[in-house]
Amino acid sequence: MFSKILIANRGEIAVRIIRTARRMGIATVAVFSEADAKALHVRDADEAYAIGPAPAAQSYLRGEVILEVARRSGAQAIHPGYGFLSENAGFAEACAAAGVAFIGPPASAIRAMGSKAESKRLMVAAGVPTVPGYHGEAQDEATLAAEAERIGFPVLIKASAGGGGKGMRPVYAPEDFAAELAGARREALAAFGDDRVLIEKYLQRPRHVEVQVFGDGHGRVTHLHTRDCSVQRRHQKVLEEAPAPDLSDRLRAQLHEAAENAARAVGYTNAGTVEFVVEGEHAYFLEMNTRLQVEHPVTEMATGLDLVEWQLRVAAGEALPAHWPPPAQGHAVEVRIYAEEPEQDFRPAAGRLLKFGLNPPGLDQRFDAGFEAGDSVTTFYDPMLAKLIAWGPDRAAALTRLAEGLARLEIEGLGNNGRFLRRLVRHPALRAAELDTGFIARHAEGLLAPPEAAPERVLIAAAAGGLARAGHGMGEGVRPCSPWASARGWRLQGEAEIVQLWDDGVAPRRVTLAWQGRGFRVAIGEGAPRAVAIGGKGEALALLEGDASEAFSHLDEADGCTIRMAGESWRLYRRDPYAPASEDAAGESRLSAPIPGRVVKLLVGVGDAVAKGQLLAVLEAMKTEIKVTAPRDGVVAHLGCAEGENIEEGVEILSLAMGETPQTL
Repeated sequence: MFSKILIANRGEIAVRIIRTARRMGIATVAVFSEADAKALHVRDADEAYAIGPAPAAQSYLRGEVILEVARRSGAQAIHPGYGFLSENAGFAEACAAAGVAFIGPPASAIRAMGSKAESKRLMVAAGVPTVPGYHGEAQDEATLAAEAERIGFPVLIKASAGGGGKGMRPVYAPEDFAAELAGARREALAAFGDDRVLIEKYLQRPRHVEVQVFGDGHGRVTHLHTRDCSVQRRHQKVLEEAPAPDLSDRLRAQLHEAAENAARAVGYTNAGTVEFVVEGEHAYFLEMNTRLQVEHPVTEMATGLDLVEWQLRVAAGEALPAHWPPPAQGHAVEVRIYAEEPEQDFRPAAGRLLKFGLNPPGLDQRFDAGFEAGDSVTTFYDPMLAKLIAWGPDRAAALTRLAEGLARLEIEGLGNNGRFLRRLVRHPALRAAELDTGFIARHAEGLLAPPEAAPERVLIAAAAGGLARAGHGMGEGVRPCSPWASARGWRLQGEAEIVQLWDDGVAPRRVTLAWQGRGFRVAIGEGAPRAVAIGGKGEALALLEGDASEAFSHLDEADGCTIRMAGESWRLYRRDPYAPASEDAAGESRLSAPIPGRVVKLLVGVGDAVAKGQLLAVLEAMKTEIKVTAPRDGVVAHLGCAEGENIEEGVEILSLAMGETPQTL
C-alpha cells in the first residue's frame, strides 16, 4: 500500500479523499491555486503546495506542475478526484512515465471512453444498445444540420470530449439549430479545449440510470448496483439515489450486464460509471465516466463500502473480493448543495460563508463538504459546496431522513439552493418516484416559485432580536450602572418608539417597537400591537409570545440580518424608514453583471431596438453560461463592456433607454 498520495483536486472531493487516506494511515499532499490558499482541503492535508493562479488552466489543469509536486513531496500515487485531470489520458500516461501510480483506469480506457463518438462505436461492437445519432468526424455546420434532420427533431447536441452537462443543448426545431450549435461549441471549447460535438435523438421523458462498476488488475470486473440521477438542472445532477427505484428485475439485470460488458470492452480497472438513458423497459448507453462520480456516496451507504479505499487498494495491486458485488441494503439518497440562485435560472453565486453546516447531523446522515464557515466561494470553479446523503431501510425512510437533514442545514452569507432542495424532497411526484430528466422543468412552478413574504414572526424576530442582541453595552469605559449603558430607549418625557423598515425581497414592511417590561410591544404596519419577549443569548434566541416559544437564530449582517426559524432562512435588508421614495431617472434600465465573469458574446450595439426577453449578452462564470435578457422593450443606449472582457460583479454590461433613439449618457 502507498505511504503518501497526492490529490490533484480541490473542494469537497479532495477533503473526502483525505478522510479515507487518513483512516488508512496514508499521508496526503494537497495542491492549490492562489484562490484556494486558505481552502479546507489545504488545511486538512498533511502537506500542501501552490501550483499557480486561480484559473484552472493555470493551476489544476497543469499536469506537469502537479507531477513535479509529486516528485518533490515523495508522493507515490496521484488521485485525480473528478473533473480537472481525472479523465485526461495524457496525464495518466505522464504519471506512468514518471513512475507515479495513477489512481484510476489505464490511459487506453480513458481515451476510448473519453470520446463520446468513439465510445459509441465501441459499445455497438460490444453489443451494448445505443441511442440513434451522429458520431462522425465531419463537423461543419451543414453536415451537422443535415444529420439532425435525418435523426429527426428534437435532437440533443453534446460535446464529444466531456460530460457534466457542458456543451449540451436540446434543439426542438431546425430554425434553432445554428444558434444552439454555436453555444454548445463555445461551452465545449471552454470546458474541454475541444469544440467537436455529436448529435443524438432527444428522448422525451428519459430516466438517467447508471451502474457503478469496478475492475482490478487481475481480470475481474463487477457491478456495484444502480443509481438514478434523473433529477437535473442545466443537464447537471441535483439528486441521486441508490439503488435506482422502480426497475423491473429483467431491466436491472440487463443494465448490470451491459455495464460490465462495456467495462470489459476497454480493459477497465478501478472505479467507473456506465450511464444509460432509460424509457420504459428500454435502456441505451449514454457514456462512461472513467473516474469516481460525485454521487458515489449513495452507493457507499447502500453497500457499506468505501469506494475511495478500494480505489487505493486496486491501484496498489490488490484484487477485488471474490464475493463482490455485495448486496444493496436499504436505500440512500443524495442532494448537491450549490452556491446558486435557483429562482434566477440557477445563476451561480459567490461570497463568504458566514454560517455553514449541518446542525446537528442526524441518524444515518452524511455531510460531505468542501467548505467551512468563514470560507469564501469564488467564481473560478464549480459552485458545489457540499453533498447531503441520507440512508434508510427503504426509499420513503431515506427521503424523510434527507428532509430532516435539510431542515437543519445552515447556509448564510451567499445565495444557495437550500430552499429549493427542501421543496424538492417533499414533492409528491418525487416521493412517488415519477422520475425523468425533465422533472425540475415540469414542476418548476412549485419548485422555483419566488420566496413568499416573510411571516410576521420573522419580521418581529429581526427587529426585536436585533435590539435584544444590542444588549446594554455602550463600549469600554462606561459603567454598567450608568444610564448611558442602556439600549432600552428611555426618555425623560416617556417611552420611545423605534421605527424600522425591513425588506424581505417581496416588499418592505414597517415595524414599530417599544420596550415594555422585559420585552417589547411590536406592531407590523398598521396592525395591532403584540407583546413579545426575546430569550436566549448570542445568535441562538427564542421568540416568546404568550405561552408560545419559537427558537430562531439571528445573524447580523452589514445591511440587515438573516433569520433562521423552523428550518427556513430569510435574508432581510434594513432600509431607511424615513427616506423618500426613489424615482426612475430618465426611464433607463442599467443591466449589470450579477457575478464576476467573462463576456462571451454581445449580441447588440448602441442604437439597436430590443424587445422584452430578447437575448442581449452571454456571460461565462463558474463553468456556466449566463444569459442576459432585456427586462423591457427599449433601445440600447450604452455598452459598458466589450466581448471577451473579464468584468466584476456590478459592472455595467449595457443600458437601455426608452424611445426610438438612444439617450446620451
